[in-house]
Amino acid sequence: MKIFKTSIDIAAPVDEVWRVLTEDLPRDPNPFGLLQIDGTLAAGSRIRIRSELDPKRVFALTITDFEPPHGMVWRGGMPLGLFTGTRTFSLSLRDQTTRFDMKEVFSGFLSGLIAASIPDLTPSFEKFANALKEKAEQHD
Repeated sequence: MKIFKTSIDIAAPVDEVWRVLTEDLPRDPNPFGLLQIDGTLAAGSRIRIRSELDPKRVFALTITDFEPPHGMVWRGGMPLGLFTGTRTFSLSLRDQTTRFDMKEVFSGFLSGLIAASIPDLTPSFEKFANALKEKAEQHD
C-alpha cells in the first residue's frame, strides 16, 4: 500500500474553502495542478481528470462520498479491486481556520507492482493545497 498526503491551514471559513474546492476547481483546474476535470462533483458522479503529472492519461473516477462542506472521496482503478486509488479530501474547523487534508491511498492485489511506477505525488499535493489556500483566502 502506498500513501501520499498533505495538510494545510486556510484562513477562511469551511464553507468558502468547500466552495472553492467544488466550484472553482472544476472551472479552472490549472492552478491546482490539474489540466481538466469533466463531470459534476456530486455524490455518485463519475468524473474524468487529466493531471500535469501525466497529461496524456485520463483518470476515470467515481465520487463515492460527498459530504458538503466537510469532504469527498474520489475512487478509481482496476476491476475486482486489483488496484484502487482512493483520494480523500477533508475540511475541518481548527481554531479560527479551516484545516484541509488530502490523502491518496493505493491498494489492491496489484498495488505493489503498479505503485512502484507512481512518482512522488507530494509536490503536486502541496501545489493543490497551496492553490486552494490562496483562492479561498482571496475570497474571504
